[in-house]
Amino acid sequence: MEEYTIVEKYQQGKNQTIAVRPYFNQDRQNMGLEHYGMALHEGVWHEENLACLELNGVKRFITGLNEFAPEVKRLAPGDRELKIKEIRRIVSELERELASNMIDPEDKEFWNKVTLLKPDNDKFWSRISMRCGNDPVYLDPAKDPYDRIKLCAIEAGGFSMISKSLKEAKTSPNPKKFYLDQLEETISTRTEYTKMRNRALVELEKMFDKNLSKLMYVAKVVDADSVQYTKSTPKDIIYENMDMFISGEGTESNRMRAAESFLNASKSKMEDLKIRALVKDSMFYRFITPKPSGWIETLDSGVKLGKVPAEVVTFLKNPEHDDLLKSLMDKVEPYWK
Repeated sequence: MEEYTIVEKYQQGKNQTIAVRPYFNQDRQNMGLEHYGMALHEGVWHEENLACLELNGVKRFITGLNEFAPEVKRLAPGDRELKIKEIRRIVSELERELASNMIDPEDKEFWNKVTLLKPDNDKFWSRISMRCGNDPVYLDPAKDPYDRIKLCAIEAGGFSMISKSLKEAKTSPNPKKFYLDQLEETISTRTEYTKMRNRALVELEKMFDKNLSKLMYVAKVVDADSVQYTKSTPKDIIYENMDMFISGEGTESNRMRAAESFLNASKSKMEDLKIRALVKDSMFYRFITPKPSGWIETLDSGVKLGKVPAEVVTFLKNPEHDDLLKSLMDKVEPYWK
């Protein structure tokens, strides 16, 4: 309890625009914690020291403040010069604040005059750590030099348990337990799906009001269960299904992919939608079928159409294959009535 009180006191009065927060995904099972917006059990903390790489007995800490680091050397010449200037400026300010050591960032002997933040100062860097739990850990780099050091290290990937941003956490196949929340960047990431969903819903409303035929084909294209949609399907059922699909409650559970998929389909030409729907339903009714050879072929004539559905669509859009397109349409369209 004493330790928890110290942490809480340390957080008081800090600017709250930058924080390390727990990352949880409601779509991923995590011992039920995802239902409560928690990444860890109550009272549990993860603590990690700054990462370092050791080569030939020499340690290199991942600080974001080392101009000799490989990631800095790999930058294009112009970008590398700007990065080195930025690193020296920050190191110079931190040296002044923490060690009363005044160094000119332009000094040719700059690193020889650094006393505390030298890249190989194991005694200093080995003491830098992050301790995170379900509550946000606020960083105030403008006031606290150690918060500034931690921020630079997180942005450089110096802590294996913390993603550099919410976007990185969301796109990672194995997301980390925590992420760096810099207000403006995080809000932008959080609203990406909202904006995509709202645009998709606008297109849904337009088709529902003015183009039900196109809405049916869009539903066939985006929904894995395409054969359920016909011209006689009640329009309210199609609307409800597509509304759920856009929200990630349909056959595509990833909300961002679902909304984007619907939006892209809604902007497609009617001809393209119809052929894509034709290919999906032709495979369902086995007028065309995948073969062991890897080709998708017509069942009756054995014509090789492509190896994936997208290639079949391209094949059928070619005017040279109009007879085959018409033949498939004649077989499938009766099911769409």
